[in-house]
Amino acid sequence: MSKYILKRVGWALLTIGFVVVLNFFLFRILPGDPARSVKNPRLTAAGIEAVRVRFGLDQPIINCVESFTPLQVGQCWINPLETQFFRYVINLLQGDLGISFHTQRPVADILAENLVNTVMLVGFGTILAIIFGILLGVVAAWKSRTAIDYTALIGGLITWSLPTFWFGIILLFWGTSHFDLPIGGKFTVGANYANVWDRWLDVARHLLLPTLTYTIIFAGEYTLFMRSAVLEIFSEDYILTAKAKGLSTFQILRNHALRNAMLPTVTIVALNLGLTVAGAIQIEAVFSWPGLGQAVVEAVARQDYPVMQGAFLLLAISVIFANLIADLLYFYLDPRIQTE
Repeated sequence: MSKYILKRVGWALLTIGFVVVLNFFLFRILPGDPARSVKNPRLTAAGIEAVRVRFGLDQPIINCVESFTPLQVGQCWINPLETQFFRYVINLLQGDLGISFHTQRPVADILAENLVNTVMLVGFGTILAIIFGILLGVVAAWKSRTAIDYTALIGGLITWSLPTFWFGIILLFWGTSHFDLPIGGKFTVGANYANVWDRWLDVARHLLLPTLTYTIIFAGEYTLFMRSAVLEIFSEDYILTAKAKGLSTFQILRNHALRNAMLPTVTIVALNLGLTVAGAIQIEAVFSWPGLGQAVVEAVARQDYPVMQGAFLLLAISVIFANLIADLLYFYLDPRIQTE
């Protein structure tokens, strides 16, 4: 067990290291000079240079100087103490993601504030989607080729294929028109709360529609995968043996099929946990939810590269961490991995 865990953790750390290097060079080479992205019509050449000095952009990226003499072709010396890359890695190890060009605030603080809101949205939505999706998928497979199965199958296909942005707008119109739900944001502007419970109740009302959008979209996907996995397990030889012993369909499902059928679903859930942190951008944009997605959209519009760089790193690590959790769950669910 310890060997398997150490191997998976080691690969995860190696992948994070690669992402850190890619993240550094991606936002310094492709966009050009980040200092020139600061949108200020009054900013002179001297001002741009001051910005470059302020954010350490005047230092060489890797401080590599090559000699082109015949005897010293390709020789390169590196002084890490005077390079942007070395400073970036050291600051990153200390939790420093840089300073925002636009707000002059630490990027870590900006992302932390917005990440909490995104985790609220993704967390509640994921839990509800997993519960309803797995239950519907199991019931559909249990009642295969019945009206229940066909209803769950068609409903899952429809919800999974719905464009997230469009479906969010439909729910926004429906919820605000018929149930007087908030149109967006996290709090009611100008509201005076009598106590902390009123404050959280207001947050819950604002969170209801985006969470419902997230839940319906992903519950359909989990329903289809779970139904397919259970039906595939039902065709295995050991299931036929269990039926020959006189076990009921419910007993076979509970004692033999459900655990094995969870393997592909665990993979999809884990991948979605990482990817939907970024995918929640559309939902947050529709409902003006102040999460990580909205911060990324604003950073792109303002060409705020430190925020974009920090968000990219955070999203990449979330995907890597989600895959690591999936691997560890596989070890628990699949006995074949435990015997390798």
